[in-house]
Amino acid sequence: MMSVTLWGTRGSLAAPGPETARYGGNTSCVAVEGRLGSVLVLDAGTGVRRLGVSLPTSLKRVDILLTHLHMDHIIGLGFFALLRREGVDVHIWGPTSTTLSLRSRLNRYLSPPLFPVFLRDLEAQVTFHEVPAGHFEIGEFEITSALVCHPDPTVGYRVCSDGAVLTYLPDHEPALGSMQFPLSDDWTSGHALAAGADLLIHDAQYNREEYEARVGWGHSSFDQAFAFAALTEVKHFVPFHHDPSHSDDELDFWITEATAAIRPLFAVTPGIEGTKFALGR
Repeated sequence: MMSVTLWGTRGSLAAPGPETARYGGNTSCVAVEGRLGSVLVLDAGTGVRRLGVSLPTSLKRVDILLTHLHMDHIIGLGFFALLRREGVDVHIWGPTSTTLSLRSRLNRYLSPPLFPVFLRDLEAQVTFHEVPAGHFEIGEFEITSALVCHPDPTVGYRVCSDGAVLTYLPDHEPALGSMQFPLSDDWTSGHALAAGADLLIHDAQYNREEYEARVGWGHSSFDQAFAFAALTEVKHFVPFHHDPSHSDDELDFWITEATAAIRPLFAVTPGIEGTKFALGR
């Protein structure tokens, strides 16, 4: 069985208060635990701090898969508890760049003056991996990565284990450049990663009016996100990467409105911090 837990679901930090009490205010972070004990962390937003302190002290390896290096997806990395534990192997995976290595790019954040501790001084053994555009394995997980439509090098992930498939596309604009959405299967960004997935976690940052003023920013409207889930024939869809200005009530309304409009054949669960999913045998 593959266990999936949402630890952060916002696109950037939301102001704390009753208006965001249910959905939460932490930025993107999802934990995936396999039946044999392997742990994947999808993105290291502020939610990774709470995840880190929840992991057992017996854990000796964790793999962090970054979709891209925008600040809301890496800002929690320096506060991840396992980086301060001796004897722990932390593997950090991220998209390649034509200019600098993944380690060099992350060092820009994990060093003074932006962070008080150098990455080299952390107690854990840290290994960096440039994510290939294709297939690779981590423990019991078979993973596929591919570039998707979002500014700067950004990848999405398809994670398979125990006969189940999770697709993670937190920052994604598959409608960009099209006069009519969705396009055909072969021409839609992210389609191969999401096709037939048991669980799709996908960007749904804007309402319809907001998107019209933000075309090209790399995010989807609720309508587009639902249309993408329908096109890829997923079984379960989680709207994710919520705009920090959207309240719980607004998110409820837009998700309900989109669900009613498309009448999906798949299940829909709002992306709320703390939500857990069990996939596979």
